[in-house]
Order: sequence, then C-alpha cells, then structure tokens
Amino acid sequence: MAEVKTLFQVLIEELGKRTIEGTKLPESITGNLNPQFPMRPYQERAFKFFLNYWQEAFDGKPRQNHQLLFHMATGSGKTLMMAGLISYLYERGYRNFLFFVNNSNIIEKTRDNFLNATSKKYLFSDTISFGDKRVAIKEVENFQGANGDDINIVFSTIQGLHMALNAPRENSLTYDDFEDQKIVLISDEAHHINADTKKGKEVDQEELFEIVSWEGTVERIFRANPSNVLLEFTATVDFSDENLNAKYQPKLIFDYPLKDFRKDGYSKEVKVLQADLSPIDRALQAILLSQYRRKIFEKNRQHIKPVILFKSKTIKDSQAFLEEFKEAVKRLKAESLEAIKNRSSEPVVLKIFDYLAANRISLENLIAELKEDFSEEKLISVNSKEDSEVKQLAVNSLETNEYRAVFAVDKLNEGWDVLNLFDIVRLYDTRDSKGGKIGKTTMSEAQLIGRGARYCPFQLTGDQPLFGRKYDSDLDNELRICEELFYHSAYNPKYIQELNTALQEIGLKPKETRERKVHLKKSFKDTPLYKAGHIFLNGRDKYNREDIDGLDSSIINQTHKVSLRTGYTKSFVAFEAPDRDKGADKSSMDYSLKDFGAAIVRKAIQRIEFYEFSNLKVHLPKLTSVQEFITSEKYLGRVKVEVSGLPEQIKNLTPDEKLDATIQALTAIAEVIASDKIEYKGSKKFVPRMVRDVFSDKTLNFMVDDGGDKEFGRSMNDPAETAYHLDLSTRAWFAFDDCFGTSEEKLLIKYIDKRYAELSKVYSEAYLIRNEKHFKLYAFEDGRPLEPDFVLYLIGKEKTDTMHYQVFIEPKGGHLLKADEWKEKFLVGIKENFQIEQLFSNKKHVAWGLPFYNSTERMPEFEAAFDSLVS
Repeated sequence: MAEVKTLFQVLIEELGKRTIEGTKLPESITGNLNPQFPMRPYQERAFKFFLNYWQEAFDGKPRQNHQLLFHMATGSGKTLMMAGLISYLYERGYRNFLFFVNNSNIIEKTRDNFLNATSKKYLFSDTISFGDKRVAIKEVENFQGANGDDINIVFSTIQGLHMALNAPRENSLTYDDFEDQKIVLISDEAHHINADTKKGKEVDQEELFEIVSWEGTVERIFRANPSNVLLEFTATVDFSDENLNAKYQPKLIFDYPLKDFRKDGYSKEVKVLQADLSPIDRALQAILLSQYRRKIFEKNRQHIKPVILFKSKTIKDSQAFLEEFKEAVKRLKAESLEAIKNRSSEPVVLKIFDYLAANRISLENLIAELKEDFSEEKLISVNSKEDSEVKQLAVNSLETNEYRAVFAVDKLNEGWDVLNLFDIVRLYDTRDSKGGKIGKTTMSEAQLIGRGARYCPFQLTGDQPLFGRKYDSDLDNELRICEELFYHSAYNPKYIQELNTALQEIGLKPKETRERKVHLKKSFKDTPLYKAGHIFLNGRDKYNREDIDGLDSSIINQTHKVSLRTGYTKSFVAFEAPDRDKGADKSSMDYSLKDFGAAIVRKAIQRIEFYEFSNLKVHLPKLTSVQEFITSEKYLGRVKVEVSGLPEQIKNLTPDEKLDATIQALTAIAEVIASDKIEYKGSKKFVPRMVRDVFSDKTLNFMVDDGGDKEFGRSMNDPAETAYHLDLSTRAWFAFDDCFGTSEEKLLIKYIDKRYAELSKVYSEAYLIRNEKHFKLYAFEDGRPLEPDFVLYLIGKEKTDTMHYQVFIEPKGGHLLKADEWKEKFLVGIKENFQIEQLFSNKKHVAWGLPFYNSTERMPEFEAAFDSLVS
C-alpha cells in the first residue's frame, strides 16, 4: 500500500510540532464548554491541530471545502470536541450545523448533550457568549428560516437525511439549504458513510444499499457550497483497506486510537475470567464479584453502582436466561456461595471471601443483599426493536437509576454510553474464527468490551486524576478492582486466544502485560532513616488570588491592535480577470483607552458579560469598583490600543468607532484574564512524613506495547532481560531490590553507581529510592501534581548540625523534555523556595531538585547540578 501522509503529519512538517503545541486555545472554546468536563490533554492537542489547520494556509490561499477526520477512541470525548468546534466555528462566521449519524439512539443522546441544560452530560456552559454577545443553541428542522444569531442545529440519521433530501416534504431539509448558505456537517460514527469508498471490497446486501445512497448524499450536500465544512468522527476506520486509507489519510487531522487511550489510563483494565461452569453458575460468580466491588466503592465513600451485562446469542436464549436468573437469585442459599468458594482457585474470587471474613459479613447477610439488589425490578432486558426504543433512555442512564443487570443480544453494541459497566457475562460458547482469521462475532465482542471499558470516574483525594486509572503501580490496593472490567467466559482456550488477539488488534490490550513486585531491602528497613527518618513533602493550597492587585503586566505593557470597518467596496466585470486588489489604504494610530472617555469604556464593559463586577472580583479580588477598573493605572488606565483604518477616519474617531475599538480591545483582554484559571498554588512549606509510612513494597503492572520504551517492565538485575544490567542486590544504597523502569531511569541508577564513591566521601549515608507512586509534589505556580521518579537521601558526616539532603530527581526521555518543562522549572526552584520547620536541634533538613536527567541531551546541566552535591 502506497504511503499517504496524514493531514496532521503535513501540519507538523509545515508548522513544526512546537508551534502547534504552543497554540493557545481561544475563549470561544474554553469559555463556552461545561467546566464540569475538564479538557483532557489529547483533546487540547486535537483542538490545537484544528486551529492551526484553520488559521494557516500552506499556499497563502484560503482553504475551501474543509473535510477533516478525527479518528478517536470510543469514550475519548468526541462529542465534547464537537461542542468546542461548534463554538469556534460560530465565532468564524458559521451559524448552521447538521449533525447526522447512523443510529437514532445516538441522536437522542447527542440532542441531550447539546440542548438539555439540566442534563448531567450537557456539554456547553450555562451561558454561551462571544465578546459582548450571548448566543442561544436551537434545534431546527431546516436552515431556511433559522435565526442568524443562534447556533442552529439539525439532528438527523443518515438514512433520514437521505430520504428527506431525495423525497422532500414540507419544512424538511432540501438541497437548497446547502447551496444558499454555508453549513458545518458533523458526521458521528462516520465509518457508516464509507460504503461507496469500499466498492473494491466484498460487501453485503445492507452495505450495497448504502453504496447507492448515503455516501453520495453526504458528498453532494458537502460540495453544494465551497464554504461548507465536513467534520467526521469515528473510532473505527479500517486503514488497512486501501481505498479507505487513500480517502482518509490526507484528511486525518487527529489520531487517538484506543491503544493510546488505554495507555494514557483513560480505560478500565480488561480481565478475561474463564470458568468451566454452567452459564447460571458463571452468572452467580459475576454478581458476587459485582457486589464485592460495590462494597469496596461504598467503603471508600464512592456512590457508584456496578452494572453487569448478560450477553446471549439469540433473543430467545436471552429471554430464557432472564427467567432462569430470576429463579436462581430467589433460590440462592449459602451452600451455593460456599460451592463457588470451594471450587475456585481464581485469586479475585478468593479475595471476595477473604473480605467477607475480615469484615464479618455472613453469607446469609450477603445473600439478602443480592436478592434485593438483583431483584426482578432491577433487571432490564433490551432485545427486541421495541425494547431498545422504549428502554434506551434507561440503559443510557445506568449510572443514576436502580438497574444492576442488563440482558441483551446486540442492541447495545453501538451508541451505548455507560461508565459503570464492570462485568460482561458471555452466556454462549461458540467460535466463528477460521483459518487463523478473527471472526466477525469475536471482533464485535471485542468492540463491545471496548465500550464497557470506559473508565468510571472517581476520586478519593482532589489531586487524583478523576477520569484515569490510579492503581497501575499498586495492584494490591483494594480499589484496583474498581478499575477493572471482567469478561466472564466459558473455559475455551482457543476462543480466549482469539479474543485476546482481537482485543490487541483494536488496541484494548497490550501485546504483553508484566506484573512485577518490588520490595524494600531488609538492610534499608533496618536503617535509622527508614525507622525514624522523615521525607518532607509540600501540599497545595486553594489559590485565593490575594496577591493580585492589578492587571497582568503583559496586558498593560502590550499595545492591543484593533481594526475599524472602512466601508471599502470593489467591483469587477464578470468573466474578466480582476485586477490585483490591495484593499483599502489603511493607516494606524496609537491611543489610550482613557482617551476615549470613561463613558465609552463603561458602555463597552456593559456590552461584555465577562466584565460583570461579580466576575471581575473572582479574577481581581482587590478591585473595589468598576470606576477603579476603568480609571486606575493598575487596571485599564494605562491600556493602549493601536487603531487601524482610513487615514482621515483614525484621526477623528466618532463615538461609535471609539466604542467599536474599545469592545475589540476589551474582548481580547477578557480572553487573557479568563485564561488565568489557576485554582491552586503549591505550598512552599515542606512538612514531614515518616519514611516508613510513605515507602512500601508494591505490586506493579506494566503494559508493554510496540513503540514503547523497551526497558519498561524489565528487571535491572537480570542480564537476560535488560540492556542496562546492574546487580542492585549488592548496592546497599539502592533501597528497593530491583528496578523495572525505563532506559533513562536505569541509566540514572548506573550514573549514581559510578559516582557513589564520591558521595560516600562527603556523606555518611546515601540512599536512592524509586518513587513507585508513593508520593506527590505540587508545582509552586499552579499546584499541578507531579511524581518525581527518585529521591536521593544524603546524610552528612557532621556529629552536630548534620545536613540531611533530600534531592528529587526525574529522568526524562527526549520526547518529553519540552512538554514537561514545567516540572523541571519546579524541581530546580525547590532549592530557593522550600521552607522546612527544623525538627531537631542537631539536624538540618534541606530539600533540593535537580534538572532533568537525560543521558544524551541534558548531561551538562544535570552534572553541573549534581557536582554541587559532592563539592
């Protein structure tokens, strides 16, 4: 297959990765999205690629017929991306948006996300505004009579869109809608409109119908107006298909596959649990596991109700099993649970019974709970077409209703948005894979698991990631079960192998998983440092902005450029080549806002919602009045504007032109003020915690993928595993018995091994401890948490006033040096900013941080800092 460059690769080549990463998101995106859904890093990157595509033209000409593909994993927040793009494109002059998708269930869900401000999944902020203008979102049937000030959205299935356009009826969309005005077309689950492109492939009868309709219809309305935009979103483009690859690679503006989604911790970990049991016994084992998970959630004050999906082969089978399940729950006895315990060697099953015993929960009490939680009214069957329509709302709100179990065949495979699914029980035992090729059923089961693997958000502390896994480095933590999705299957090794291959193919499982244990050495546990020593860590404080007494200097010292409307027009004779037009002859002149008069500035402020006094006080707590904001040199009193327009125009500005210029300048200033959304500051006070309470043995989970660091998860002790062998068992200065980190981490250990003799001349004791998610620090500027990979303890030789250094060190791969600059800035700043209350008269504790360690790119900086420790 010929290699075709993706659009995002072209953008990187033309603009540079640093330019794209440094792009600032406009207030039209950040300010108009619901703050309850904080933007994730990959979503920010996707917006940045789009902004650079939109704003930059490679050949200096405006782009036309914008067609872009966002290839993003199921559960990665594609609908939030749509909402942000709608807001941005409104700012760029678009008013009309057509959302279409294959599945009517997705229509209802998206309509709720875009229009229902009372919904928990509503994606826009309470008020949508652009400078001095508030905007409403309206659903319309067509665009002919739509309000030009609103965001107008038509929701349609692709089938309904095709029928409406090719058999028009009153008030429905027509092709004229797309010819008379520019439209943004948003295609969700866009892989459904590719049947025409796949003509070279063998297609079934259903796809054959699509060939003569859907893709052609979309293409026709997209091409109807050169300013139309087509944004396609899907998680499943088959790039191995030559035709699809040729169509979509040049339009692929962002690629975030399920593999990256899982690697970044945004999915549950998938576990396949085989059991040589009857379907009903597998079901009982699943509800036992589900109830255990619920108890762990409740113990940790998390009000999350785990849900089970029971998946049958046919509707008849599903209906029959539902009846069998109801009877089994009613007849459930302690002997049934004892039998599960006695015949199982699965650690997670045994852990359930250990928990029950430790917490003195009798089997009789547990059975009473199960009969209540899995009673008939808390079971829902979604099988027939009628069922799926009537009950779709219920199965899409399982996080908030009482249902504990769903019985289905395949009505939930696409468009199902549920986060608290933790168990899928496969009630049949068939295979359709042949000749080493993954069967269609197995692949659809893998994709169903992918939908269920969306992470169920929870936090124990405010500094934990809400939407990401927290216990990959602490598998023994009881909450790990709340980050895992179990797929319960009959004992069938061939099927499990095929399913694992399918899960790897879609990116939901790594090629290899390594579970490793690290132990603190007994020799380290015997040291005074471990038994009675301290590690000093900072916390974070709510930032009340009390140190802000005016606008940032970047606002005051900058001259804000505004442009007036000149009224310039130009005509030319049709069919004749127009002369090269340079536009109006403009000049510019500098003014201060105060030159326009306080009345003009006050009027502009009243036009812009951001400048309501209550909101200003949030950002500028020492501000006493609007009058002070307008006149004080700490605020707008020194703000300058450069006004461009016709020469005679800018010398004698009218009141309306002064107002226009002021609104433009204040709109830009509001974006700068609003972008400073710091909620926390890292404390400069480092407080003591006992070393023995912070550091412990850990069971770690390493997911190894192609393209990752080859050392990740490999033992440093074992020369057969690692390229950076060092026998850590003989290095008393290394606290743990092994290291399974990256190549840079292992190179740092080897570096310290080489320089240990120098350290031992200066210090009586030196210990390097790997931070396996044992502790966090918080950046002074904005309270962002970070977990330095190592802390180096150095204890001086003096008998009195002994110096105790704790030095935080972070090895960093070259690809992360730029992105993580903020971490390095914090680390090197610790030395000058730390505050430690000295606990003992004969000891002095000091906290330091070193520049990043990188064995090829940053050694001079690192070595210079390290030398200061031994000089």
